[in-house]
Amino acid sequence: MRIQGISGSRGVAVGNVYRYMQEEIVIPDYTVADDTVDEEIGKFATAMAATLKQLDTIRQKALEHMGPDEAAIFEAHMQIAQDPALSDGIKSLVESGHVNVVAATSQTIETFANIFLGMDDPYMRERGADIKDIGDRLMRNILGMNPRGLSHISGEVILVAHDLAPSDTASLDKNVVKGIVTAAGGPTSHAAIMARTLEIPAVMGVGDIDSFTDGDKAVVLGTDGVVEINPSDADWNEYTNQAEAFQEELRRLHESANLEAMTTDGHHVELFGNIGKAKDVKHALTMGAQGIGLYRTEFLYMENDELPTEDAQFEEYKKVAQDMKGQPVIIRTMDIGGDKELKCLDLPSEMNPFLGYRAIRISLNRPDIFKVQLRALLRASAFGDIHIMYPMIASVEEVKQANAMLAECKAELTAEGIDFNDAIKVGIMIEVPAAAVISPILAKYVDFFSIGTNDLCQYTLAVDRMNEAIGSLYQPLHPGVLRLIKHVIDASHEQEKFTGMCGELAGDPVATMILLGLGLDEFSMTASSIPLIKKILRSVSKEDCKAVADKALTMDTAEEITNYAKAVLEEKGLL
Repeated sequence: MRIQGISGSRGVAVGNVYRYMQEEIVIPDYTVADDTVDEEIGKFATAMAATLKQLDTIRQKALEHMGPDEAAIFEAHMQIAQDPALSDGIKSLVESGHVNVVAATSQTIETFANIFLGMDDPYMRERGADIKDIGDRLMRNILGMNPRGLSHISGEVILVAHDLAPSDTASLDKNVVKGIVTAAGGPTSHAAIMARTLEIPAVMGVGDIDSFTDGDKAVVLGTDGVVEINPSDADWNEYTNQAEAFQEELRRLHESANLEAMTTDGHHVELFGNIGKAKDVKHALTMGAQGIGLYRTEFLYMENDELPTEDAQFEEYKKVAQDMKGQPVIIRTMDIGGDKELKCLDLPSEMNPFLGYRAIRISLNRPDIFKVQLRALLRASAFGDIHIMYPMIASVEEVKQANAMLAECKAELTAEGIDFNDAIKVGIMIEVPAAAVISPILAKYVDFFSIGTNDLCQYTLAVDRMNEAIGSLYQPLHPGVLRLIKHVIDASHEQEKFTGMCGELAGDPVATMILLGLGLDEFSMTASSIPLIKKILRSVSKEDCKAVADKALTMDTAEEITNYAKAVLEEKGLL
């Protein structure tokens, strides 16, 4: 049986199916009497203590087996669990509403999770799963159930689950779990991100796992998003050889991670990493990043009840700049919106938040917030090569307004005698189709473009990429999208500016030759994707890439383009 899903993590893996099924939480149906409120709240306090202890144990295991980046996930979980807003919300429901503590926890966690789940950024949206994971652990501890985890699995298995929470994957042993298949999720789900970090082939979003039986032979073709169940003996032997070859390829990639990203005909390519916090820099450098192409600053606004101060932001940006030791760091200004119910910012609810009051629109409307961030960025620019990038630009007027506020901040800092880089580079995200179309005009006002393909594809194709019913229509290699990308790159080059890309497409090996052939100057991606993209770039000539891109632009459909690009890579032994 051959099952089509979505590519979550590339590679080939073989093993026997292990279905990971969790005992379902049943929320009790009772109200709390006045004289038992304290007892009910006591259950929560006991469960919280157990939860924090378990999370600390998981954090230590993650630090030992996966590194500081993964351990930091559980540090964040511990901080969220101890957030007074969470405990106060639960206690309030018990005390005022006489709701039992399990139901109160469920309701409060749902409210917290929805803040993230409603966000436009897929990476941030998936963090709602982290909140739910904390709630799941809390409720299991209140009810005296066994916690989640995968530490009991042995052998060499293909892990099959509806979805995987962070605490599931924290105890995952890559020597045991050879491949991952999930019914839900996509390339930005926690399970997919962790699979890529651990370099475990994974297929997400298969929709139904009832056809998988424990012990069945299974093959995960992560690059193609395909799972095969019980293949013939001949096919099994062939897939086993491919899986062994994939592991050998990973070893070689790690050995060459710090080589220069230069094509065979001597063209240097800027290969950068995407990060969410200063602590992510170390992993990006280990994977061979030559700069940071996207530093998302949203976490600074989302982790606190109050807006982050100028000094707090300055210290964070300064650390990234110093850790990168003079290499470029592109920092995106506050990219939050009407779909994000931030505790520190009262935003109105909207009928269509993805097209509403968000990103640069909020910043320009709230100079009291925006100028604090700009001042912090300017101050940090004295400590490294920081670039400022405005998100969701749709018009020249927005760029002019943002730059005017930047000029005000420069004047203020100069008057205060505070050092900064007066020649700091300023760029914009190209993610709104209108911005792509008028890129020749916008290029007059900025130093660089960075194409955010996630939103550019979504808006251009009118496809919600998180809607599984129309997921097949989300096609980054759609002829229309490629033409917009080429238009943007050409517009920047005509005015001697540069264009990078920080969307998911930048880390897709199938797109690498096409993008370089279109003239893309800088690729920025999840750190774990860098070694493979670097290998491809070092194995091809820019002239070959231009020929591939030119031919792709003559094709009528995304499927034709994708199949052609894959065939070229396979012929060269790169896929």
